Amino acid sequence: MKTWYLFFLLLAAATKSLANAVLIPMDDKQSNHLKAYGVAYWVLKEDLEVDWLLNYRGGSFLIKYSSAVEKECRLRGVSYEVISDATVNSMMSQITSPDVNMDAVKLHKAAKIVVYSPIKVGRASFEDTDAVLLVLKYAEIPFEIVYDEEIMKGDLAKYDWLHLHHEDFTGQFGRNRRRMSLEDLQAQENIAKKFGYKKVSQLKLDVARTIKGFCAGGGYLFAMCSGAESLDVALAAEGVDIVPSIFDGDGIDPNAQSKLDFSKTLAFEDFKLELGDDEYRGGMSFSSINSSSGQGWNDESNSFFSLFDFSAKWDVIPAMLVQNHETLIREFMGQTTAFNKKTVKSSALVMGQSKSSDRYIYGELGRGQFTFYGGHDPEGQRGFHRMPTDLNLHPHSPGYRLILNNVLFPSAKKKKRKT
Repeated sequence: MKTWYLFFLLLAAATKSLANAVLIPMDDKQSNHLKAYGVAYWVLKEDLEVDWLLNYRGGSFLIKYSSAVEKECRLRGVSYEVISDATVNSMMSQITSPDVNMDAVKLHKAAKIVVYSPIKVGRASFEDTDAVLLVLKYAEIPFEIVYDEEIMKGDLAKYDWLHLHHEDFTGQFGRNRRRMSLEDLQAQENIAKKFGYKKVSQLKLDVARTIKGFCAGGGYLFAMCSGAESLDVALAAEGVDIVPSIFDGDGIDPNAQSKLDFSKTLAFEDFKLELGDDEYRGGMSFSSINSSSGQGWNDESNSFFSLFDFSAKWDVIPAMLVQNHETLIREFMGQTTAFNKKTVKSSALVMGQSKSSDRYIYGELGRGQFTFYGGHDPEGQRGFHRMPTDLNLHPHSPGYRLILNNVLFPSAKKKKRKT
């Protein structure tokens, strides 16, 4: 008995000595795709490196072996494989072969993440369904919160990656008063007054311009839903009153549409404004950027959009951003559900689209980059008055994986895309 026990001890020790790397597969063998990103981010926070294996088993992660990494995978319920150097060398030889559309991108440092949200100044119920807040918490990826006051004070310089979600940068308080309580509205008015603005729209414009400057200066901007649409609407309408009198006490500029300057926007152009009259009838869209503008609430639950296939070796950035175990993603709704193809600038790269709209786009601005993603919650249900999505029920969500691709993206050394 002692001989057999000694044999197993020696066998375990020998196996451990061959353990040179941890492979976190991201194909159908993965037990929790979303938490796997959290492990990768945790490794980066520990000042270790991660190899992101593009198009290899769904975009897997390769990490130098340590018992701490193995323990972290077990604690988070993430599937992993302990492999030897010989296996790693064979795998990397396959991945780097010029005959296959795969590559390995080294991730170096965890990006410092910040989310722009009114929960900084008060509890807003719709923020319970902010997909990025939900998935960052679920994946156990640390982040901080800022709102208008912090941005006006210059705090964005502290961060690498900024997220915008269900926001309104035009000063129209979301164009639907169901979204915000009187406390939410008052908080924005108080900040505007504190910084010497007569109108919230003037404050929001400067916030939008500061966010644009953050991106142009080398920051990574990720926006979803109305955060993407209203940012460009506000930038294009600089110096033009597009806010109904019910909010700012004076009327809309009757020539507002013709005064838009599309050279100031990031991703969209040639869009038509949706202008409320003095009665303000509570329209949901800001402009024709929104593919569902003027069409009401369309149920997208039974339709899908597809991700494009990019060269992992030459178009590295979009290849990283579309890593997934599925190429068809169930469409989902939002105040800005998707982007009208006719309004997307030619300088923006479409990475995911349906027959009728663009859903997922990438662009570059100065030294920075941005990604815009249509819709509100990849696994959410229709309407705003709903329970927050429980990601324990969606650990393999391909729609949420796209968000987390963007979280890891800033950690890679960038290569200029060819597409």
